[in-house]
Amino acid sequence: MTTTLGNVASVAARAGGSVIRQVRSIVDPSSARPAGADRPASGWLVVTLAGEPSEIDVDQLPAFLARFGDQLEVRVRAAPGGRRTEFAARLRGRPFGSTAARLSGTDPQADLRSALRRAKQVVEVGEVLVVDPAPHGDRTATPGGTLLEMWTRAAPKAGVR
Repeated sequence: MTTTLGNVASVAARAGGSVIRQVRSIVDPSSARPAGADRPASGWLVVTLAGEPSEIDVDQLPAFLARFGDQLEVRVRAAPGGRRTEFAARLRGRPFGSTAARLSGTDPQADLRSALRRAKQVVEVGEVLVVDPAPHGDRTATPGGTLLEMWTRAAPKAGVR
């Protein structure tokens, strides 16, 4: 009986906290943001490259990144802890897409993430590494295979979020 009462009290406390946060966010919107949220999020996407920062020429970007033109802001610096070079890029104006845009494959941030990965591969390996194509011959289409092929096409734009 005590355990049930404790569970009910815990649920009530969480619900009350949620209601209080919602009311506070309506009355004072700044209270709903975490510390430091008055500054916009940076939007930088960063990869670590082999080599020294002086070896990277930001005026001669790989084609994957160069296609963004003036929309792209780039910075190169030594990576923390002496771990090679940190190469960062972000889109000016922060044109983030919606969830629907991400799912449909039209999110500019996802396009930049994919281009940054490809550029890293070109700088380090000399070519873009790709998933081997399906073996030759005919395959019976299966729901699992179709799903796997869809994720393989979408994977370069995804990443850790």
